[in-house]
Amino acid sequence: MMGAYNFERMTVLVVDDNRHMRVLVRTILESLGCRNIVEGKHGQDAMEKMTHYRIDLVIVDWNMEPMDGIQFSRWVRNSADSPDPFTPIIMLTGHTEKEKVLGSRDAGVTEFMAKPVTARALYTRIVSIIETPRPFIRTEHYFGPDRRRQILPYPGEDRRVTTPTPAKAAAPKSSTTQLTKEKLDALQKAQARMKTMSNR
Repeated sequence: MMGAYNFERMTVLVVDDNRHMRVLVRTILESLGCRNIVEGKHGQDAMEKMTHYRIDLVIVDWNMEPMDGIQFSRWVRNSADSPDPFTPIIMLTGHTEKEKVLGSRDAGVTEFMAKPVTARALYTRIVSIIETPRPFIRTEHYFGPDRRRQILPYPGEDRRVTTPTPAKAAAPKSSTTQLTKEKLDALQKAQARMKTMSNR
């Protein structure tokens, strides 16, 4: 049911090189109760905004110049300059081909949403981030939310967690502990932040 959460304390960064789309997303967010909305014209502009504001959620378009949504998402997740690599990211795109969805997922995007944007679809994505935050995973080539949405029974070893990266091969036990702690910290951080700004 829409309206179950109070988003007044949430600061949202809306990134799109199309001004009309930014206005549309802002209007929808305001209709959902958001009062703190920051706008970015493209990925590079969004990077600067993230260093000046405490951003709780990013809504970013795929196609932008000079930096697109995928490049920006990778910066948020992997750059040493990123103020918060755990920031939830919702990717917007007019293209819903499988490779686009997989590309977003592999860039560390939290949720994917096809245009045209509706209030119900956006609300659903935000609630999903609040109620079912996914643990963050670090592998040799990826850092971001767990890309598996279903937890399916698997009889073998979870190699993504227990296999150390080459740089830590000499201390597999410590590597496993570090990854487990990182997952827990990410979950606790996401849940605490989103629940604080979304009082029922």
